[in-house]
Amino acid sequence: MTIHTKHALRVLTVPAFNDNYLWLIHDGVHAAVVDPGDAQPILAALKEHDLTLTAILLTHHHADHIGGVPELLQHYAVPVFGPAHESIATVTHKLVQGDTVKLMQPDLQLSVLDVPGHTSGHVAYLRQGQEQQQSQDQEAGWLFCGDTLFAGGCGRLFEGTPAQMANSLEKLSALPDATLVFCAHEYTLSNLRFASAVEPSNAALATRVEHDTALRAQGKPTVPSTMAMEKASNPFLRYREPAIVASLVAAHKLALDAPAVAAFAALRQWKDRF
Repeated sequence: MTIHTKHALRVLTVPAFNDNYLWLIHDGVHAAVVDPGDAQPILAALKEHDLTLTAILLTHHHADHIGGVPELLQHYAVPVFGPAHESIATVTHKLVQGDTVKLMQPDLQLSVLDVPGHTSGHVAYLRQGQEQQQSQDQEAGWLFCGDTLFAGGCGRLFEGTPAQMANSLEKLSALPDATLVFCAHEYTLSNLRFASAVEPSNAALATRVEHDTALRAQGKPTVPSTMAMEKASNPFLRYREPAIVASLVAAHKLALDAPAVAAFAALRQWKDRF
């Protein structure tokens, strides 16, 4: 006889394709999945960890984030949460900024943030920091941000504008420093190579490069990162920094008096060609 024991919520990393991460939020018995682009790794992880799927959460409409949903629904009749401003056939609960996802199993509550830029209706999910029992300490919040914010970078602007993406990243950067950033791809070392070209004098960035390079050499994920780490080393959260503006002026003819959004746009264009 198998005894199922609930415990504090955890996040299980499920690699997929070449560099995707699918996220299973679980309590040891029940699980919600974020952005299941491929059903097979999720089904295998559920079986391996003896978990029952209870909900599907989608951040945007790209195939590598939603492709596994139809097959998962063949195995589990569960609600599918996703962005209201994107057309995803399987979504049963359409979400916008200010909505809250409340699940009973696992006991999970997530706030919804509109973060357009990568796509026009992209959303992110935030689990607020939790007070720990018998302690004054605050457990870090969890951010599931799809392809808006990456470790060391941000998503390409396939549908949105530079202003939209800059505003979305500002919204995320306002979260507490301890917030864990669960992005959807292992792009970190590539992003950090670009960041080093943009801001070579950043000591925090140099330390991060060394740390994350060691992780990848061991076959370990570089995510989740933290919001503090992103603010210290991610050029797309630092595009107003004088050193980055100077790089843009020197390499991309950005006018010294250009508005901040022009600097962000030039930075994103540079990364696209890097």
